[in-house]
Amino acid sequence: MSILPIVRAGHPALSSPSKPVADATDAAIAQLAQDMAETLQAAGGVGLAAPQIAVPLRVVLFYVPEHRVSDIADDGPQPPTLLINPEIEPLDQEMVEGWEGCLSLPGLCGLVPRHARIRYRGLDRAGNRIERVAAGFHARVVQHECDHLDGVLYPARMRSLASLGYAEEYSAARAAAAAAQKEPV
Repeated sequence: MSILPIVRAGHPALSSPSKPVADATDAAIAQLAQDMAETLQAAGGVGLAAPQIAVPLRVVLFYVPEHRVSDIADDGPQPPTLLINPEIEPLDQEMVEGWEGCLSLPGLCGLVPRHARIRYRGLDRAGNRIERVAAGFHARVVQHECDHLDGVLYPARMRSLASLGYAEEYSAARAAAAAAQKEPV
């Protein structure tokens, strides 16, 4: 069990499609899943794809914390979920823009359009099929992590790079704007 280094934008593992896992029950996949869980926890993120630790396999791990959910149906909290060989099916054409960051682009964030509702499928560590419908943040995190499996980083999905910036700067600007609204005129 190990906390592994997360590769950053520019590393070749992040720009190439990943290979399917031949046997979800292989001991090497169980070890990979454990390493990914420890790495994700240490990094403080909500999702990690195997290519982010330079492993070119179609494996993602994510969770949806309570504080990130909305009142939208199919956007509830999710426990840590490992998906092997995931597939995504958009359920309609509606796209929603939302802020995203990435452990492979530390400190940055940007507005990214994603499908509002999806169905995803994959295998768990025991080789059992997982199939869920997701919306809101749940759908966003699954789409983001699965993009890594195709060699896509979120800036490539952005409509405009004008919103790409440092999360710290956006937080400071939002705090200043909120304080300005509370000041009496």
